[in-house]
Parts: sequence; structure tokens; C-alpha cells
Amino acid sequence: MSNISIVALERAEFTYAPRSWAFADARRAEIDAHFAKRRRSAPEIWNGQVLLLSDYVLNGAALAGTFFATDYASFMAWEDWGFPDRSVANGFAMGAVRAADGAYLLGVMGAHTAKAGMIYFPAGTPDPSDIDGARVDLGRSVVREVNEETGLTAADLTIERGWTAVLSDCRIALMKTMQSPLAADALRARILVHLAHEAKPELADIRIVRGRRDFDTAMPNFVRAFLADRLSG
Repeated sequence: MSNISIVALERAEFTYAPRSWAFADARRAEIDAHFAKRRRSAPEIWNGQVLLLSDYVLNGAALAGTFFATDYASFMAWEDWGFPDRSVANGFAMGAVRAADGAYLLGVMGAHTAKAGMIYFPAGTPDPSDIDGARVDLGRSVVREVNEETGLTAADLTIERGWTAVLSDCRIALMKTMQSPLAADALRARILVHLAHEAKPELADIRIVRGRRDFDTAMPNFVRAFLADRLSG
């Protein structure tokens, strides 16, 4: 994880500007074939519109950038193929849900999702619903994703004002710590009740992470880096 940087941010401000993506245009046939192959193992993935960062500037405790829209098939191919166009970045927000006893709660992605079995904080790739005029509102995005995946609302959590940016290759994970008044076991039990009432929940399980001993290889390196920075033991 030595190639990962962690930066505390006071501000993260993004705009939206439509543009074409040369990578997607040039490799359309390959992308379509790749997406068709991925759908054979995960038939429910949908080729909707998502947002990618075309540029960004990190200046001290402030991050600014511009998003553009592309199709999910192109985004997926770009990510699966090891980021062949390094002029863009996957910028997204994650809800780092923290229990009253200091443990963090992460979700195990369901078998029907594109990231089946992976263990993440609640998150989602930004999409056009996150565009507010000329702005892209990742604060609103992360609150929505946490609610959709766990059933927790902004009223259930104390949400920090700033962000923690975890920069890893062509990914910029913007972590928003969300503090619960419940201890980890009680919070996990509450979320599991929510999942049990969902027809097809995005998450298959909830993991509690109290220290490094709870790390799992199914957690991406940038998630483990964030947890290692926050936890002891």
C-alpha cells in the first residue's frame, strides 16, 4: 500500500462539463464485447450513465475537479483493463460508518453485483443524479448510498464536515466519516434487519472491523489503507 496517499480535506468541490471520451470512442467494439461477457456472470448489471473525473487539482486541504458522463460499460472496461487512459480518474464517495465503540462497519457485496464478494464501505460511482446545476454533489451522493445499502439516514448519523481523500492509482476515494451512537454489534444487527426486508439487497453481509486483525483480502487496498490509518491493533 506504499503507493497510496491519504489527505485530510476541508473542501472537495466538483463541477460538471460534458465531453467525449476518446478511449470509449476508439475501443467501442471491444468495450461492448467485454460488457456482454461480464453480464453473463452478473446479468443484472446495467449500462447506465456514470461520472468520471477528467481533471483534478489537490491544493493543500482542498480538492477541486471536473466530472464528465460516460456509460458504465466503458467505465467497467477501463477499470478492468488496468486504467489504460490515465488522464481520467475514478472519483467517488464512501460512507465510513463508525460505531460508538470505534469500530467501522463495511458491507460484503452481493452475488448479483459487479463486485460480488468484495468488502467496501457503502459507496457508488457518481451518476447524473448527483449533478446539481453546474456542480457535482458527492456529499448528497454518499448519504444516498449509505441509505440505500444500509437503511441508515442522515438523522441516524453524525456526519463529519470534511473528507479524507485516499488516492490510489487512478482512484480517488473520498471518505466521509459517519458516526453512529450505537455500538458495533447493535449497529450491525440493525443493518441486517434492513437487508432482510429488501427484495434484493446490494449487500450480502456486514463486517465489523475493530483492528488490523479484522482485515480481509476482499477489502481493496485503499480501504485497508484508510482503516490502518484510523485504527490501532
